[in-house]
Amino acid sequence: MTSTGSFLIVVGVDGSEYSRAALGWAMDEARQRNGQLRLVTAWNKPPMAWYPAVLETAAGEIAAEESPEQVARARQGEALKTAADGGVAAAGELVDTPSPASAILDAAKDADLIVVGSRGHGGFPGLHLGSVSTQVVTHAQCPVLVVHRKA
Repeated sequence: MTSTGSFLIVVGVDGSEYSRAALGWAMDEARQRNGQLRLVTAWNKPPMAWYPAVLETAAGEIAAEESPEQVARARQGEALKTAADGGVAAAGELVDTPSPASAILDAAKDADLIVVGSRGHGGFPGLHLGSVSTQVVTHAQCPVLVVHRKA
């Protein structure tokens, strides 16, 4: 529990359908436990060759001249709005890192639970567990729930 005595749930947020399912589950759990959410969104500075004119967003639409940071902020903003609309207290952390798993684990040092989607935007379709969720499960110091997308 946090220093305020509230049950703290850290949620990995990347805008994918798996991430949205994880957020929904975490919100339900927070309501039941009178808890709060810490939403973690990781992004990384693009390489010098990155061209910002075209970047595919989570919805599959084309966004003109949006940086990875802007996309990450938008995804986190959507998640924060979803939590607020659902009556759940939530705070966001936007982290510039090449390792989303490390960002989630660092944010969860005082957490009671971590909730992540089974897969994110990357990876291979045949895998049942993504690389981020695998790293989080392996290294977390608290319980971890891995959520599959809703059918």
